Amino acid sequence: MFLHAHPYPPFIPENTEKLIVGTLPPPRFTTRELKEGDVDFCYGSRDGQLWPILDKIFNLNLSYETTAQAVEERKQFLIHHKIGICDIVESAFREKIDASDLGMQNAKLRDLVSELENVSTIHTLLFTGGNSKNGPEYFFRKLIRNYNIELKMVSNDIPRIHEFRLPKSGRTIRTVSLIAPSGAANRAVGSLSAYKQMKADFPEKNTIDFRVMQYSKHFRSE
Repeated sequence: MFLHAHPYPPFIPENTEKLIVGTLPPPRFTTRELKEGDVDFCYGSRDGQLWPILDKIFNLNLSYETTAQAVEERKQFLIHHKIGICDIVESAFREKIDASDLGMQNAKLRDLVSELENVSTIHTLLFTGGNSKNGPEYFFRKLIRNYNIELKMVSNDIPRIHEFRLPKSGRTIRTVSLIAPSGAANRAVGSLSAYKQMKADFPEKNTIDFRVMQYSKHFRSE
C-alpha cells in the first residue's frame, strides 16, 4: 500500500481572500520523481490545467519548467491577487499508484475550518472539483460534519455555490465548486449544455476555453 502524502504545506499569503482547495497532486510529486515540464509547486503537473487556465485569464506568461523561477512566478501571482492554496487532503493510501481521486483510501484531512478561523480575510473557497466521491467538496462536507456546519445552497447552476457560517467567528464563507482542471473531467465538460452552446457559437473553442470563462468569474476580484 502506497502512502500518498501531500508534498506541499498550505500556501496562505497575508490578507488572502480566496482559497483554492483540491485534494492531492500526482504521486510523483510525493516521491520526488518529477517529469520534464512539471513545476515543483501546487498544481504543478505538466498535465494539469489550473495554471494554464489562470495564465490565460491574467495574461501571466508563466514558465512551465522545473525551476525556482517557475515556482516564484506562481507565488507572486497568488500574493498579488490575495489567493491562497490549501488542499484538503493531507495524506491517503493507494493500492494503485495513480492520481485518481477514487483511488484514495483512509484519507487524512487538513482542518480547513481551523485555517479559516485563523485567517479572517478569507471569504471564498474555490474547490477544484465538486461533490463526487473523494472530490474536494466531498471531503469538505465530511470535515464540517465534525463542526455541525451546514452548507446552504446559493446557486444550483454549474459551478454550484454554497455558503456556511464559521462556528467561532460567525463569518460567512462562500464555496464555489469549479469543474476540475484535469483532462479526466473533459467528458463531463462536454456534456454541459453551456459548453455545447459555446461550441455552437464558437466552434474553435475547447474545454480549456470553457474553464477559462467559468474560472474568470470567480478568480478575478469582485
